[in-house]
Amino acid sequence: MVTIRADEISKIIRERIEQYNTEVKIVNTGTVLQVGDGIARIYGLDEVMAGELVEFEEGTIGIALNLESNNVGVVLMGDGLMIQEIPE
Repeated sequence: MVTIRADEISKIIRERIEQYNTEVKIVNTGTVLQVGDGIARIYGLDEVMAGELVEFEEGTIGIALNLESNNVGVVLMGDGLMIQEIPE
């Protein structure tokens, strides 16, 4: 029977954590058309999928839910007060 020692396990876990790559890759960007009532309408997120996380420039996170042909409805997980719409 093989015995596994706790120090061996912790060593392996530490090595894996040190090798973890934290680089973030921005895949798709869009333009905010409208913000209100906890929802942001965004144009240009052609590759986003329903339920996918969306991060705004100022740090607010949202979840893409309403995928329409010309815009995406994103539910904001914060107040979104710093999100700027494009001027008309």
